[in-house]
Amino acid sequence: MLHQLRTYADLRRQIHRDLRIQHPEWVKPNGESPMCDSYEARLMKTLDVLKGQRPSISYDCDRLK
Repeated sequence: MLHQLRTYADLRRQIHRDLRIQHPEWVKPNGESPMCDSYEARLMKTLDVLKGQRPSISYDCDRLK
């Protein structure tokens, strides 16, 4: 299923959902997932680097191109 992503926040939410769907073995019975959390943190570090290179990028407002 294709999802139209408009913001970095949309991208974060989609990756959050997709990681848990694609790797249910990473999700503990209580719903926590340290492995997924680690992947998400790495994504945010990457986005922070990109934002530093392009200060006009906003996680919530700018559209992905």
